Amino acid sequence: MKTQTLSVGLVGYGMAGRSLHAPLIQAAPGLELAVVVSRHAERVQADHPEVEVLSKAAQLFARRDIDLVVIATPNDTHFPLAKAALTAGRHVVIDKPFSVTASEARLLKSQADGAGRLLSVFHNRRWDSDFLSLKALLEEGTLGRVVALESRFDRFRPAVTDRWRDHHKPGGGIWYDLGPHLLDQVRQLFGMPKAVLLELATSREGAEVDDDFLALLEYDRLRVTLQASSLVAEPTPRFRVHGTRGSFVKYGVDPQEAWLKAGQAPTSGWGVDASPGTLTLDTGEGETLALTSREAPMVAGDYPAFYAGIAAALLEGAPPPVTSESALEVMTLLETGLDSYRQGRWVKLKDGSSALRRLHSR
Repeated sequence: MKTQTLSVGLVGYGMAGRSLHAPLIQAAPGLELAVVVSRHAERVQADHPEVEVLSKAAQLFARRDIDLVVIATPNDTHFPLAKAALTAGRHVVIDKPFSVTASEARLLKSQADGAGRLLSVFHNRRWDSDFLSLKALLEEGTLGRVVALESRFDRFRPAVTDRWRDHHKPGGGIWYDLGPHLLDQVRQLFGMPKAVLLELATSREGAEVDDDFLALLEYDRLRVTLQASSLVAEPTPRFRVHGTRGSFVKYGVDPQEAWLKAGQAPTSGWGVDASPGTLTLDTGEGETLALTSREAPMVAGDYPAFYAGIAAALLEGAPPPVTSESALEVMTLLETGLDSYRQGRWVKLKDGSSALRRLHSR
């Protein structure tokens, strides 16, 4: 594209739109947040007085001056809104998950490909500090051959809210909330698994939907465990990874989301995690073990990289930071997990599926 500044329209100004998408769009060179679709105009204008507010998404899609539409609305609206935006000729970013079914995601990908439009999904936790640090350790072979990885995302939220995520509707529940984050990270590290086993639970008083999950992913000579819960008060390891040369353990969650919610804008020194992980490695020789523990080197988190990558893709023809292909693979894993839970058994991924391709960075 010839223009050096792309106009962005944001649909939805809830937690994701207000705290994540709006500030990161504003921080990206080459992007300008021009319009927000929200029923709460006063909230948007208090934060961004220069931004126009519309009440309906259709008004935004009809605008010829909007290059990119970002959809940060409840999960079950992702498909119809993205479809309408693509039909209007816009490039589209969707907050995770891609949609509520893999079939809907495939339809959107096909529509975008046919129209020559960019379609990406906001898998922002590819740029978490702890994940980037673990990825670097594995690429360097620091842990040797990895034999087990445990990834947890626990919270203590005993009260059931009136928010859509806590209601029994498509895309509600913790599996569709936190599952995409953990699945996408593991897929980035190891590619697609051979099979998935999922257990869901509804643990809180008055809960309508799943608020706890345990997922096992089958790989060759590697055990992957993913867990998330709404009733864990005691801190648990965010990552616990074991290999033939040692282990990496990390407590604490990447700080970027909390900073953005608090109104901090990305500046120099952004993304530095104050809670580094611990490396325990065998430094002995031969059959003599000598285990030593030290602070793990940490890579700074970089949420701004997503929208910087979107701008580069549209303005310079660079590969998008998250391709629709990789986001579709996450949808495949989400649905395979649900199939496993409903059937009460391991479910294999189909051989020869495009989902079995290993995609590293995109």
